[in-house]
Amino acid sequence: MKKALYFLIPCILVSLFFTSCGKEEEESFDESLLIGKWVSGTLFYRYDSDGTGGTWDTDDDVTEEEAQPFTWTLEKSTLTHIHIMEEMGGNVPRVYTVKELTAEKLRYVDDFGKEYSFDKVYD
Repeated sequence: MKKALYFLIPCILVSLFFTSCGKEEEESFDESLLIGKWVSGTLFYRYDSDGTGGTWDTDDDVTEEEAQPFTWTLEKSTLTHIHIMEEMGGNVPRVYTVKELTAEKLRYVDDFGKEYSFDKVYD
């Protein structure tokens, strides 16, 4: 009986170790919640349902009509912006990890760990 107990305890410990070390599944967010206008201070982002959008900062005296255009995709928790730079003739990609996306709140971080937080604007 003692031999069985000595064998059983290491088996239980090993099974607990492998269960707790499993890879966490990436969270998936509903992209329909992203559609609309978001604000953080004087910085605005608009996400359109066709995968396009615009960003502007009223502190720089820029209006929505003058917004910097971009395209966007949201796959699971990865939000990608491709900013369209007409003056420079190229596109600038920006990749973020979404941490929170609700009907009222958007929060994501960039690759450098900088966090951004936005509130939904209702016209």
